[in-house]
Amino acid sequence: MSSYHFFAIMSRMKYINRWSLMNNTRLENISEHSLTVAMLAHALAIINNKRFGGHIDPEHAATIALFHDCTEIITGDLPTPIKYSSKSMRNAYKDIESEAAHQLISTLPDYMKEEYERLLNPQDTDSYTLKLVKAADKLSALIKCIEEERLGNTEFERAGAGLLEALKGMELPELDVFMEDFLPSYYLSLDEQNIAL
Repeated sequence: MSSYHFFAIMSRMKYINRWSLMNNTRLENISEHSLTVAMLAHALAIINNKRFGGHIDPEHAATIALFHDCTEIITGDLPTPIKYSSKSMRNAYKDIESEAAHQLISTLPDYMKEEYERLLNPQDTDSYTLKLVKAADKLSALIKCIEEERLGNTEFERAGAGLLEALKGMELPELDVFMEDFLPSYYLSLDEQNIAL
């Protein structure tokens, strides 16, 4: 009987920490980051559909987001300033990510490979869904910066300001709605959020 390693390998996402060059008050791994990105992508798709008459599949957006950083199990989390430092670096990293995705997919049985290829290499997904996942990824990073700053860590101030500017520049109406309606709550304490527990 064959044994396939894909899901055991996926479970190792919790060992890959993000923000490796930054002084973190609390470490964040790619597993928890991916969950946050999935929830945010799902929300952005729903806002798109309900507020702007779109036809985005929220579950598909969320599932792509769940797997968007899984290649980092193999590559590690390359810091953004390095990853995007030049066109040749960006292209080289894309090639490395693509090879890592193929390695991960090879650990699945044949009857599952096509479905996971669509998630790890989502080129056939409509570009707007991919934009929402990218926005959710940046939004998750901004939320991390807000959380660190709330804990008194000034290390994340510049990163947060840059992410906020990048998010505003994406010109996605559903993102603007999320940032207006939901982002302010991340600046509040639990007591200020008035949750009846």
